[in-house]
Amino acid sequence: MSTREQTSEELLLEEEVLTQNEIVLHNDDVNTFDHVIETLIYACEHTPEQAEQCAMLVHYKGKCTVKTGLLDDLKPRCSMLLEAGLSAELV
Repeated sequence: MSTREQTSEELLLEEEVLTQNEIVLHNDDVNTFDHVIETLIYACEHTPEQAEQCAMLVHYKGKCTVKTGLLDDLKPRCSMLLEAGLSAELV
């Protein structure tokens, strides 16, 4: 690999790291597992299995990253979670 190719690859990796954001879902004592699962399927396009695993992690660990990606994609998804009464944040 040439120095130029290596530099280009490093820049692409750096850009990818910088543009990755996360939606973090936090535990609460209000929402049911079914509501959390249904909302993750709807808002984050999770499979039922993914949504269930995230709900369990949130319940036992207190929080879980439920979606990563570009900010423009995550903002409306996070808004959907918040509108459904879940506790979520973009980081």
